Amino acid sequence: MGLLDKKFEDSNIIITSLDKAFNWARLSSIWYMQFGLACCAIEMMATAASHYDFDRFGIIPRSSPRQADVMIVAGTVTIKMGPRIKRLYEQMSEPRYVISMGSCATCGGPYWEHGYHVLKGVDRVIPVDVYVPGCPPRPEALLEGFLKLHEKIRSESLAKKKTA
Repeated sequence: MGLLDKKFEDSNIIITSLDKAFNWARLSSIWYMQFGLACCAIEMMATAASHYDFDRFGIIPRSSPRQADVMIVAGTVTIKMGPRIKRLYEQMSEPRYVISMGSCATCGGPYWEHGYHVLKGVDRVIPVDVYVPGCPPRPEALLEGFLKLHEKIRSESLAKKKTA
């Protein structure tokens, strides 16, 4: 038993660490940048619409990379598009995260074998935090991807980020 245990049971005081408070604030207000390249973008739009409603999780769309925390890469990434994705990723502020949505963004999809122009996964250009499988993935799968990202953010430590 610690010194403060059961001392504040009847009052409205919460005791937590600074890491947990900051991580809770960050995961409760994720701003994502839409990067729809193909058919997966339709499913991403459906997730933001009224039936699934990203807003109830605090997930808000932004069009500028300077205001976004998360980049959702949804669809077929061509080799010509790779440097542009990397530039947008580098313009995002730290901490930044990437969700690869669909089999085309993850591994090139059905086009990589015979298409010389298709990148064999967006992770060859930028680091990916969460992969959402499917062709195209359902809106529920993208929601689950964001919940996995919530788990990742919740377990991060601010002290480790500064030393790295």
